[in-house]
Amino acid sequence: MAAEFSRMPFFYNQDGRLVQVDYALQAVARGSTTLGLKTNDFVLLSSHVKPTRPLVEPAEKVYVVDDHVGATGSGYIGDVMTLVDEVRVEAQRHRLVYDTPPDVGMLARHLGRFLHQFTLYAVRPYGASVLLAGAGELGLQLLQVDPSGTTFRGSGFVIGAGAEEALDVIHKGYRPDLSVEEAKALVASAVGSTNGEAQPIEHGLVTRESRRFRKLNGSVA
Repeated sequence: MAAEFSRMPFFYNQDGRLVQVDYALQAVARGSTTLGLKTNDFVLLSSHVKPTRPLVEPAEKVYVVDDHVGATGSGYIGDVMTLVDEVRVEAQRHRLVYDTPPDVGMLARHLGRFLHQFTLYAVRPYGASVLLAGAGELGLQLLQVDPSGTTFRGSGFVIGAGAEEALDVIHKGYRPDLSVEEAKALVASAVGSTNGEAQPIEHGLVTRESRRFRKLNGSVA
């Protein structure tokens, strides 16, 4: 009976946990170390670029969703890209209907509802967690959406491989008045603590002043 429960994605196990969601969270934990930092003046999204096979270009890790919104994620890269496309379509739909920039929190809630549908029916949940960053009328925002559809809002998130160790580094070094270079150095230290030194990292940034999300040149920890 226990084995039968674990094969039914819409059933709880004996401990009251959704087994398939737990599997999806494990997939996220095997992905690239991915971070988000929000300070008084900007939000920085960063992701470790894992080595690939020879002659194969690494996958894009930080994405522009809208002029003022960016995203990154960890888990199965195909799932991450599908979720990012879902947010992009929702952002375009909002602009067409209301002729105003979409709020980052609204996009996160839409993605949460979208993901939640895959925990209700006999469909595998997405094995990916997404970080969204943006600036708007409500100021700077940083949010995480996990495979269960749960949305979190905060000043710092780490998902993917070695998340606990990297989060400890971020927690110790975080200040709300960090400069961009200091934030990038802190991220590099966190990624290096779990993946070793000299690791390539992809960054994206949105500032309170510009309200535009842009990708930054890659760096090495």
